[in-house]
Amino acid sequence: MEESSELEKLPKMITGVLKIVLSSALIALAIVLIIALGKITYTLAMMVLNTSSFVPYDVAEQAVMFFLYFGFIGLIVQYFKSGYHFPLRYFIYAGITAMLRLIIVNHESSVDTLLFAGSILVMVIALCLVLYSNRLKNL
Repeated sequence: MEESSELEKLPKMITGVLKIVLSSALIALAIVLIIALGKITYTLAMMVLNTSSFVPYDVAEQAVMFFLYFGFIGLIVQYFKSGYHFPLRYFIYAGITAMLRLIIVNHESSVDTLLFAGSILVMVIALCLVLYSNRLKNL
């Protein structure tokens, strides 16, 4: 009888340990992202202040990277705020930002640019569906 009681506690212990491991890894990732955000902020500031070699595409790429890092840090914050789960809409925001970065960086091929824009359209439609379904749940 006592043995079955111990077996029933095992899944809760395992999920507790895994939650601690996941939370620790996310905190470590957040620290790395904050350092990268600081580095990219410094790089962006140096690009803007150095007007002799100002390249708008490079500045735009660095700005989008800044928002990408910022979005991932926000995603980690939301994970802890929303009771240990990732809201889907934040992944879609990160995907849209990443695709915008691809368009800025890789704009030589018009077919690729159209495909990237199409993927952004699909993600925006998915985001609208997610937000609409959340509103329906709250009614």
